[in-house]
This record gives sequence, structure tokens and C-alpha cells, in this order.
Amino acid sequence: MTTKKKIINDPIYGFVTIENDLIFDLIEHRYFQRLRRIKQLGLTNLVYPGANHTRFHHAIGAMHLMTKAIGTLRSKGVQVTDIEEEAALVAILLHDIGHGPFSHVMEHAIVQDIEHEQISLAFMKLLNKEFNGRLDDAIRIFEDTYPKKFLHQLVSSQLDVDRLDYLTRDSFYTGVSEGIIGLDRIIEMLNVADDQLVIDEKGIYSVEKFIVARRLMYWQVYLHKTTIAADGVLLNALKRARFLANQGKEVYATPALSYFLHQSISGTDINSSEESLEQFSALDDTDIIVSIKNWQNHSDKVLSYLSKAVINRRLPKIKIQNEPIAPADLQQLTEKIAQTHDLSEEESSYLIFEGKLNNAAYQSTKEEIMIRKKSGELIDLGTASINYNFVSANSIATKYFVCSPK
Repeated sequence: MTTKKKIINDPIYGFVTIENDLIFDLIEHRYFQRLRRIKQLGLTNLVYPGANHTRFHHAIGAMHLMTKAIGTLRSKGVQVTDIEEEAALVAILLHDIGHGPFSHVMEHAIVQDIEHEQISLAFMKLLNKEFNGRLDDAIRIFEDTYPKKFLHQLVSSQLDVDRLDYLTRDSFYTGVSEGIIGLDRIIEMLNVADDQLVIDEKGIYSVEKFIVARRLMYWQVYLHKTTIAADGVLLNALKRARFLANQGKEVYATPALSYFLHQSISGTDINSSEESLEQFSALDDTDIIVSIKNWQNHSDKVLSYLSKAVINRRLPKIKIQNEPIAPADLQQLTEKIAQTHDLSEEESSYLIFEGKLNNAAYQSTKEEIMIRKKSGELIDLGTASINYNFVSANSIATKYFVCSPK
């Protein structure tokens, strides 16, 4: 019998009711509450001022959609036990608990050689000890070792409740209407065939719209040029601070950030050391902002310049092109910036950075979205679609960028 209850008023879905004791306790746990202090879209609020929603928002929303998705599947005769439902809800609730400050911005800057999903798994295993093995099935679903494969696909696939929520939520908070999808219809069209998640044929147009919306959201929000520039400046400020700290220079940092500035922490450390994971659990956006505000007044010109750029939104210019920047052009630009700002070439390299942008809204080389025809036949989305060529070679679009001071 449920003894705990929580009602959360979500601005998108309305009232989300929590009536499961385990889920209630996980939400109340300090590891999960930390997600309130991590922005879903990092520095995107420098472009879209409303984009201040958090990973906490998203995790609750994705869990709500999981409840609806399981309800739909049950209504179509798919067997999902109460224990399996609880496990699936826990898996999606905790799927992003391993994100670091500013979400994807600092994915590999704080801890080396590990994705946030692996850190989420480390947290789930630690919580499982605390909750006496009650997360066993949730972990198996998350790792895709549970017998019912479709439960993992609801958590992670090319059409999962994670993506359904973040597209809807990010569109809402940024005000970018191109990200609006037929959320309710997609969920109502979910089904299971041959132990895999499929879409009933009537829902194909909603899925096509979902793919197009995702591609547009990447160009207009997730890969917006100003956000890319801001991300690069933030990362280089952290890189410079770590360099100075390793040189024995005094660099202010909160205790949690100081732990990661003064030593190189790898994915192996996170998985093998509870101390490292505990330190990571104490780290959020606040640590970064407080430290960067302080770095504005640092005697190191590079660190001070980069920190002021983030805090005061004095961002570099960014050039996006179809081909990588030539090494000779990059060297020439570095020399020019060094001369203009009275810096060494090594120092000026922090003010200039390059990279590439990949937009892969749908990848036919991965586990494809399957459409279930009225006859029961299963065909992949690329074959079923008559409006878009989702399997064309151009489905992964790549562009290149270079940033430098204005």
C-alpha cells in the first residue's frame, strides 16, 4: 500500500502524480535533487532567455510520459507487470542523473573518457546498494539486459520517451515552435511486435514530423552558433584554470570543483571510487558560475578574459562553413590574435577554437524505428516513408566552425 504521495505541477503536462514509495524516495534523494541545479540546455539561455529549465524538469516529464506509454501498451494487450512498470519508471527517472554542470556542455571536461550515461549507471548502482537491491530490474532495463527489450527501447532508442519529452520541453522553454511534435498521438500509436517497440501504421506521419522537428531543433537550438561559441569559451576557461592550478598558481574554486581541477579524474575513477562519484554528486552549475565570477579578477589575462566573456556575454565571433578550416589559416589567425592581445601563441590558443557540428536526426545505421502495418508486417521507417528520405547519405549533416575574438 502506498503511503507517500507527491503531486508536481508541470507547466507542460499539468499535474504529475507520484504514488510509488520507491520513486518518491528517489526523487527526494540528494543525488536526484541535484538535478534542480543543472540546466537542461547549458548556456542556451544566452540565446533564448527562457531556456532556464533543468534536468529535474526533464526527468520528471520523461517519467510521466513513460507512465502514459505503458498505459497505451497495456491497452493493446502488451503484458507489463506492476514490478516492470516500476522498474521502467525508475530507469527513465534516473537516466540523466549522471549529467555534470551545464549538461552536455561539460560532458568530457570534468571527467575524462566517459559518457553521462555511464555515470548515471554508476549512480544507479550506488543507489541500489542504499535501497537494498530494489533497483535491480531498473538497472537491467537501463543496460538492455532485461528480457523484454521494448522496455529498454522506451528509455533509449531513436523514438524514446526521453526524446519525446526533451523536444517538447525545449521547444516550450525556448519558444522555438519548430520543435513542436504530435506527442499524444505518437504515444497512442506505440505498440510492441516481436518484443520490439513499434509504431502502428496510422502514426507514421507523426513520426515523420518528430524526425523533422528534431533536425530543426538541432540547427536552431542545440547547435545554435552563439551557443556553440559560449560553450567553447566556458570549456576553455575551465581548461585554463586547470592548467594554472597544475602549475601551482592559486585559482579559486569551490571545494567540489577544486577536486576535479587539481587532478585528472577518468571514467575508471568514477566507476571504481565512491569518493570520486561522491565529489561529482556535489558538483553543479553553481560551482562553475561562482568560480568563473571570481576568475574575472584573476591576474592571468587569458582566464580573466574568458571568464568575463561568459559572465558578461562578450562572446567571440563564429564562422560556420562546409569545409574544415585550413591549418595555415588557423595558424595565421592565432598569430594575429596573439599580436592584437599581447599574448603568446600558447595563450592565444585559448581564445581561438574550432570544431565540427553533426546533425543526425535519424540514423538508419542504428536500431531503426519500425512501422507495424495493419497486416502485422514490420517495415523500417526509411522504407515506409513516402514523404522523406530518412536513409539518404545526407541524413547526417556536418558543418565546421571556428571562433575567435571580435
